[in-house]
Amino acid sequence: MTDESTLTIDELAAASKVPSRTIRFYQSRSALMAPEIRGRVAYYGKPHLERLKLIAQLQDRGLRIDAIGDLMKRIDRGEVDLAEWLGVEEQMQTPWAPDQARTVTEAELYDLAASRRPGLLADLTKSAIVERKGDVYLVHSPALLAIAMKLEGAGIDLATAASASAILRKHLGRAVDELVDLFLDQVKAGHVSISQSKKLFETFRSVGVDSVRILFAHTMETALRKLLASGKIAAVTAKAKKKTS
Repeated sequence: MTDESTLTIDELAAASKVPSRTIRFYQSRSALMAPEIRGRVAYYGKPHLERLKLIAQLQDRGLRIDAIGDLMKRIDRGEVDLAEWLGVEEQMQTPWAPDQARTVTEAELYDLAASRRPGLLADLTKSAIVERKGDVYLVHSPALLAIAMKLEGAGIDLATAASASAILRKHLGRAVDELVDLFLDQVKAGHVSISQSKKLFETFRSVGVDSVRILFAHTMETALRKLLASGKIAAVTAKAKKKTS
């Protein structure tokens, strides 16, 4: 097939295996360039086939059609280099932590938890650390499961550990949203370049995790010193002793 526009929309649909109505929908969202009109017939060519393949690949990567349409318009205007953008997108999709959700059997869950105490499975599901799916269990985060079990070993029940995790998620989520906005503003202003995306995001991943760990440690140290100075910990300890005596 040459670059000449020789295909009707039905022929393009057959060649690309994309329904005609979907092709029209992509055009309405600016994801697919307009056809060449000769007389009253619209003709398509190889560029349209290639663009449909690219749209499918971007959808597989999780992009919505409106976002794809905006990207295609910028590419067509020469504002964005596709190869560079794909490199940035690949780095943004790279996991920051080697901790992925997994489905396990009951025996595997006991092994992950490194405990077989009575009531463990019920407590894990009640605290939403794991989710039962028929005969198997979905572990949302094996790493956080391990942390929860370490805390239980130190006397902190699983429900409290799950509540602490929820607090961290909430506040870290807000902080990350603000950091992303800051990063985008700096890119728009030209203060941050993403041309070397691999090096940039590799640095982000290592520095970001280290920064959270250090800042959390400093903040917790300050909070504990304030708590000790307030006298509240002594009062709570005395009250707890009275209850147990």
